[in-house]
Amino acid sequence: MSRSIFIDLGEEELRTYIFDIRKGKYEMEETKSFTVSNRFDFSIDKATEDVENAYLSLPLSRLNFRVIDLPFSDKNRIREVLPFELDGIILDGTDKVLFDCIALGNSGDKYQVLAVYIEKDVIREILTRLKSFNLDPAFVTSIELRNILKDFTLTRLLSPEAIEDKDRISLSMEEVKSPTINLRREGFSYTRDTEKTKKSLKVTAALLICLALVLSANFLAGMISTKYQIGSLRNEMRKDYQALFPQEKNIMNELLQLKSHMKELKGKEDLFIGVDPLDILLKLSRLEKQNVIFNEISADKGNISLKGEAPSLGNVQQLKDRLDNLFGEVAISDSKSSAQGKMLFTITARERRT
Repeated sequence: MSRSIFIDLGEEELRTYIFDIRKGKYEMEETKSFTVSNRFDFSIDKATEDVENAYLSLPLSRLNFRVIDLPFSDKNRIREVLPFELDGIILDGTDKVLFDCIALGNSGDKYQVLAVYIEKDVIREILTRLKSFNLDPAFVTSIELRNILKDFTLTRLLSPEAIEDKDRISLSMEEVKSPTINLRREGFSYTRDTEKTKKSLKVTAALLICLALVLSANFLAGMISTKYQIGSLRNEMRKDYQALFPQEKNIMNELLQLKSHMKELKGKEDLFIGVDPLDILLKLSRLEKQNVIFNEISADKGNISLKGEAPSLGNVQQLKDRLDNLFGEVAISDSKSSAQGKMLFTITARERRT
């Protein structure tokens, strides 16, 4: 049996639904309501102190929404690009908000996405208030939003109808099983989970035992491990080489072929006035690219242009941040989606002179 509480927070009233889970079924124990004053000033009685799990729903009036079109519907990819899509729309920028997303549907190759966001200060204030009652919600969602999504229109979103109490309870149960959104993200993520901590300690103890067994293994096991590591390193070398020269198919010896490319470029040094192509290639070869492929690398008198493709805009931004440590004046001069769902990009930079 697991006793849980669902906190349905409104502008003027807070409802609590306390229920038990017996054999996978939800059994309502009691419901209560409390007055909410300005800035979420509320009280909850001590009957909630022995609950094991807590969940929180916010009213639509406290949430902000934007509808945008994207060429994909995967939630993880959407969350990667949302900061860039919303940064110019949100007044104070995306650093001060927490957001989640819902894919509404598609039209052709475009997907309509509902971005939901809220100020971090509001979440911080509510969670701090609940913590004073020893309540730490596992997620922050909105049953009112779930109700609208059953027959979504912008009109219903902007002017939602009232929901009867029995329907709010039903919606809360649905949210516990599968939250529509979760605004507990970044520094506000749910962390209080004693069972997970216990399991983690058990895993740590098991790993320590395994480590002791590995350290006491015989010489043959060491040789096998070394051979595996050498093979792994060779695979990494091949991946890095293929990332630098994706058009080259016949790869026999990565190191020798890389030296050959360097020798060839050095022979053309006169064509690159003020350019050090070997240094540029070496820097790029050491760069962590995360599935980013360079299709074209060009340099001219300190100016560097990198063209290629990446799985997402987030990967392009991460690549740009890493290039900041190698070159000066790094900028994403162009980015667009390809027919295969990749992000085609052009990054420009200037070679640093010491």
